[in-house]
Amino acid sequence: MNGLLFPTLKNYKKEYFKKDIFSGIIMAAVSIPISMGYAQIAGLPAVYGLYGSVFPILFFALFSTSRQFIFGVDAAPAAIVGAALVSLGIESGSKEAMQYGPVIALLTGLWLLLFYFLKAGRIVDFISTPVMGGFISGIALTIILMQIPKILGGKAGSGELPELAHHIFETCKEINWLSVALGVGALVFLRLAGKLIPKFPMAIVIMAVGVVATLLFHVDEQGVVLLDAVESGLPSFHCFKFAGIDWTQAAGRSLMIAAVIMSETLLSENNFALKNGYKIDENKEILACAAGNLASACVGCCPVNGSISRTSMNEQYEGKTQAVSITAGAVMAVVLVCATGFIGYLPVPVLTAIVISALMNVVELHLAIRLFKVSRNEFYIFVAACISVLFLGTIYGVVIGLLLSFIAVVLRATNPPRAFYGMIPDKEAYYDLKRNRNAYPIKNTIIYRFSENLFFANIKIFQSDIESSIKEDTKVVIVDAGAINSIDITAADRLEMMAKNFDKQGIHFYITEHSENVNEQMRSLGIGHLIEEGKVRRTILAALHDAGIPSPCPLEISEKVHAVHEAMMPAEEENTLEEFAWAFGDDAVEEIEKKVHQVMEQLHKLPDLERLAELGIEEKLKNWHSLGAIDEDEILRRMELHLDELPENLRGDRKVILQLIEKRRRKIEQQLLIHHPEIVEHLKKSRERLEKRLEKQNPEAARKLHKWEEEIREKKES
Repeated sequence: MNGLLFPTLKNYKKEYFKKDIFSGIIMAAVSIPISMGYAQIAGLPAVYGLYGSVFPILFFALFSTSRQFIFGVDAAPAAIVGAALVSLGIESGSKEAMQYGPVIALLTGLWLLLFYFLKAGRIVDFISTPVMGGFISGIALTIILMQIPKILGGKAGSGELPELAHHIFETCKEINWLSVALGVGALVFLRLAGKLIPKFPMAIVIMAVGVVATLLFHVDEQGVVLLDAVESGLPSFHCFKFAGIDWTQAAGRSLMIAAVIMSETLLSENNFALKNGYKIDENKEILACAAGNLASACVGCCPVNGSISRTSMNEQYEGKTQAVSITAGAVMAVVLVCATGFIGYLPVPVLTAIVISALMNVVELHLAIRLFKVSRNEFYIFVAACISVLFLGTIYGVVIGLLLSFIAVVLRATNPPRAFYGMIPDKEAYYDLKRNRNAYPIKNTIIYRFSENLFFANIKIFQSDIESSIKEDTKVVIVDAGAINSIDITAADRLEMMAKNFDKQGIHFYITEHSENVNEQMRSLGIGHLIEEGKVRRTILAALHDAGIPSPCPLEISEKVHAVHEAMMPAEEENTLEEFAWAFGDDAVEEIEKKVHQVMEQLHKLPDLERLAELGIEEKLKNWHSLGAIDEDEILRRMELHLDELPENLRGDRKVILQLIEKRRRKIEQQLLIHHPEIVEHLKKSRERLEKRLEKQNPEAARKLHKWEEEIREKKES
């Protein structure tokens, strides 16, 4: 038990003390307005937000292994409870609401306790980031829309987007403009302060200004709504009342809240731990969440959760351990005992602005932008989950998001990345024919890579791709199965059928590059005879040798194939290095230019410039070796265009270097004539296209280069 309690305080260092205490005071101060606002969202009086910031946070700190994470009343659980009250027809702030909220917190704690005993932390792995992000963003936007009428001088809205929009429209008919001025002004100041002085607790200042406005200017007499005054003192033990509780509804909502708390907390804690170089015990974190929620229920509060925004602020103030949480809980207790008098003077629109500002940070717009750039399918899942919460509520939002995630997984598995491979002259590896302009198919051979496990839902695509690629002169079909880790019985039967059909056509069929367990699966599924017949080989090279294809492999180079390649390549990628195009995509040209500049800067370090002509430039391209003849030829031409950028000590050798570069390019051509004479003509055409492209990109450099080349020719002739 000794190792279970306050694990972050083990081996505590005295240099942590000042930062932990200071950060704890700030956390308590920031939590006052935010937790009161979230309590109201959950249908409870504002003071219960303060109750939820004493014992729950202390009980979380008792078990948490996270050094930084801050626990308390938070947006998502509060929103789900508030939504549940609306669906049950329970009025916010009523006796029924004060009865329902703690019961949900109790059930949430019990669900989390069950997750702890089941060691269910891995469930988080099955909730995708787009689903969780869309869900949380939808909740945050819903709450913001609920709160807008309070800034306008009305009451909070309820329901989904259509009802909320209607309520906002009706509230606009009787706007209190002073309330609007206070709320909007507070929100603007909070957002500006968040950008300009992020470490400054502006929420506390805004709250104090609101209280002063009431005391000095009596804004309540002008129609501005104030919070209800509360009595001072610590929370007493809540007496649970279970009569009239819809247990089906309560169990379902609490399970959802528990799943949200577990997933959001674990995902966030892991991110903070990774960033700051420590590890957490995920199962103990579930226990800490359970303890926090059981404590919250016992004081009559709603479910509580880890706060990303407050944790980020704690990180800014360099809080080192859960001593921050202990301090925050102690400070909040002092506030409840000695300083609750201010609550009755706090204007509702000011508190609402603080809550809306906090919720705006919860909306994961940055995630949406990132998903839009890198994965449109996952972006659509994010949007669907968000919109579903807005229009249909939290339950349907989660269900739809999870269904879309499942569909995305199925679609990815049934339509995986796949490619036909060939070879680049002077290289031994195999390259995607679509992605590499200088790669060509091996004569009479098809090499096909399938990047997914083979099963009943994708075997048809696998078979169709291969069979549609067969030509009259095809003699060998090789499957690169390096990404295939399992096959099912449907796939096994189809592979057997394909092998028989290829035998009838006189085509050698091979499955290669896969792991040993696939061979075991093939034997258990009744197609082990393919192994015995030599149709399963360890490598592509072994399959090529078995099929009687010599090394170097004869390549199939035709104008037709070349034209297809050009049509498939992006414009800028058409004449760029294959390795760079593969590695950097659309930034390939820019990266090539960087490497060219690096080589130019290093030329003065060469002990003998003749080495440039004899050995080439590979040794000067750090981390980028084995470029191949065609690749090097392009870099050399680009170097010629940058000769006016030579170091000062080499400016006089500009024409010498130009001659050496040209000598190296002739040597490359001679090497190709010996090993791959069929490539030389394509090299010449590639040079012509590159020349036109480079002249357009840098006409002044091209003009200088042509002038130097003309001077060299005139010197030779004379």
